[in-house]
Amino acid sequence: MQIMDIVSAIIPFIVIVALLYGVLFFIKKYGTNLKKSKSGSIAIKVISSQMIMPKKYISIVKIEDKLLVLGVSENSVTLLKEMNDELKPNVKTDENEEKNNFFDILKKNLGNRFK
Repeated sequence: MQIMDIVSAIIPFIVIVALLYGVLFFIKKYGTNLKKSKSGSIAIKVISSQMIMPKKYISIVKIEDKLLVLGVSENSVTLLKEMNDELKPNVKTDENEEKNNFFDILKKNLGNRFK
């Protein structure tokens, strides 16, 4: 093989990798980012979600000042109950829960045998 054969095989590879990085950069910069909330948009937050059967959940969703209890399945979403924000159910949110690592939970459950 000559050097020109090797170069002619590597150049298309470099061009394809550069195009892929360009597309990735474009998507990151100009793509829709669902985490960012723009002014004038409705604030939607999932407070809690509990699986009751495979592919069937009950979810509590906060939309502006209302809490919605939703039944979610693979094919549909059903409103079970609508509540005002003042009538919050006794639900632990992710923000209030302590972040424990595995070893701390193990110590707690085994009666602090590992000291």
